Amino acid sequence: MLRRNAILLLLCLSFNRLEAQQFGLFNTQTIFDGFENPAQKTFMLDYSRKFSSNFFLPNFGITISNKGNNDFVRTLVNERKYEVGNLPLGSNHYNTLSVTSNVYLATLRIFHSYKYQKEIGLSWQVKSEGRVDYTNETVALIQSFKRLEESGLTNFDEAFNNKGLAQSYHQFSLSYRENYNKKLAFGAKLSLLSGITYNRLNITESNFTQQGLEKDILVKLQGYYKASFLYGDELRKRDLVPSFKNPGVSVTLGTTYTAKNGLFIMANLKDLGVIRWGKGSAIANFDRTTLIANPDTLTSDEVGNKITDIVLENSSRKAFYAFTNAKIDFLISKTFNYYTPSLILSKNVFYKGGEVAFVNKFSYNEFSLSAIPNYNIDGLLLFGLQGMYKTPNFEVYLGSDNIFKSVSQFNGVSARDAKVGTGYNSASFYMGVGFKFGRIVEHPQNSSTMPGINDNESSFFRRLFSVFSRKK
Repeated sequence: MLRRNAILLLLCLSFNRLEAQQFGLFNTQTIFDGFENPAQKTFMLDYSRKFSSNFFLPNFGITISNKGNNDFVRTLVNERKYEVGNLPLGSNHYNTLSVTSNVYLATLRIFHSYKYQKEIGLSWQVKSEGRVDYTNETVALIQSFKRLEESGLTNFDEAFNNKGLAQSYHQFSLSYRENYNKKLAFGAKLSLLSGITYNRLNITESNFTQQGLEKDILVKLQGYYKASFLYGDELRKRDLVPSFKNPGVSVTLGTTYTAKNGLFIMANLKDLGVIRWGKGSAIANFDRTTLIANPDTLTSDEVGNKITDIVLENSSRKAFYAFTNAKIDFLISKTFNYYTPSLILSKNVFYKGGEVAFVNKFSYNEFSLSAIPNYNIDGLLLFGLQGMYKTPNFEVYLGSDNIFKSVSQFNGVSARDAKVGTGYNSASFYMGVGFKFGRIVEHPQNSSTMPGINDNESSFFRRLFSVFSRKK
């Protein structure tokens, strides 16, 4: 049971990551770009139509990476075999599994006014975030405690100090952007959240010792555990449907600046928010030592259950609050004819994670191809590739944040050959489509219908800044 649940946890986490953000879509004026970077404009005067949407065709991205235990993970994924015989034990070596998914189920964006280039957007997305730092000893114990015996070691000190976080939630958002002047623009995205699942584990002290002729096992664990559910059978399909049993809020703030020489700068504070996980959730603060006598007379699942009981028997049902994975992004870019380079820096606010990406975009008419080297805080160098076809009223794109590793991984799955690929394991894929419809958003000077012009129309951000100025 322990092994099955642990594998299920790893597989669930492999659909969720805390870092990659489809950087190739930044500064593309696509629907995705407009919602992820709320100060970014997505309509073109005299060319675009008034409304844009994905018409429930999901814009989604999934990225997975695992650093460490490369052969073990490749065999598990490609051949569905859980082989731990070659894992080195006794060194307390950490491995990192980090995963993310971001799916826009429905979007609607409206061109509100030519003056200040105002845009309003509504979106429904599902986000998942996950990261686990785990040891080789933990992977071996999941299969059987006898693998630890076979190592010849009788004491494993601090070998199970694992830590990880995984959460998923619905995000319903209202976004707004406008030009402050010809160079400067501001945008905001306010979101109502509905939590789906949450798990966080942090083991700060651990010990696993075998003693005596019967090789009794003495296990010590200290740390804490928080979860929106305690046992797997508590999860239901209805938990995937928004219910606001676990409500939350978040905000994204962004700005862009375009200099006279064409230099473009963008900065964002993204998804700064909190979710209240309901009273049926569980919290466990544990610091306990347990003795497992005559382990050879027990099955591996029975031994595993006695270890997990150290955590579960110290749990209590209560609500708690948890932050979403807020980020700070910064982009600087300039276009040279058909070539647009962009440097992007991204750093998580509350949780570990950060990236540096260099987007090289090559454009020809409506087509573009982007090559994206990317270095993250885990020491992994990724190479992304993106293709896009975009007109003022239609867009479609396809890409990967780590194209070479993805191809290698998928080839291995297809061939069921663990020897396919070398180095760390990773896979990434994203795609999306968007349409604009309605009347053309014409500049009044070019309008064929002579619309009325409201010269008294004001800027929201101008009024906001004037209020703060008066207070001072």
